[in-house]
Amino acid sequence: MKLYHVKLILKGVSILGILLTIWAVFKLYQMGAFSDSKVLIDLLKGYGIWAPLIFILIQIIQVVIPILPGGVSLAAGVVMFGPWWGFLYNYIGIVLGSLALFWLGRRFGHRIIDVFVSEQTLQKYMHKLDSKGWHITFALLIFSPIAPDDTLVLLTSLTKMTWREFTLIIVLGKPLSIFAYSLAMLYGADWLMRLIGN
Repeated sequence: MKLYHVKLILKGVSILGILLTIWAVFKLYQMGAFSDSKVLIDLLKGYGIWAPLIFILIQIIQVVIPILPGGVSLAAGVVMFGPWWGFLYNYIGIVLGSLALFWLGRRFGHRIIDVFVSEQTLQKYMHKLDSKGWHITFALLIFSPIAPDDTLVLLTSLTKMTWREFTLIIVLGKPLSIFAYSLAMLYGADWLMRLIGN
């Protein structure tokens, strides 16, 4: 299968994921899950002790294969499990997903990177990857809630950065960006729902 066809399939899967997310949000809104915490809690009780594990697995998959917009799943975690547990489950899922993505990049190199990273983005960062300052640049970008983390992880897998260095940057850098992004998406969604309600 040609690279063009693989990219086309992935784009189709991503669009399908977005449409399913919109449908799920609409259904949850109809059920009152965003306005009544009891409805949301009752919904999660249906999955019992599996709910956090299912959510973490979704986050791992989301990092490796971007099916859903990352911000949506981050906010969903906070809404479903509360600010602290939601943050923890988001953190665990994203860190594990980032480690898996780094391993895939190391294992398959350009064969996988060319599928997930556009040529424009590749050219934008490629000349920086071999520079001595990439460790610092990567760490600062990972701290930022608006950086393309998944792309940066894949690109960094091409460098000589060790597993230990990468893991340390991800483990220390992710909490701030996850917290900031979760709050932004959560309160942004709340504002949007109030606007729709009016």
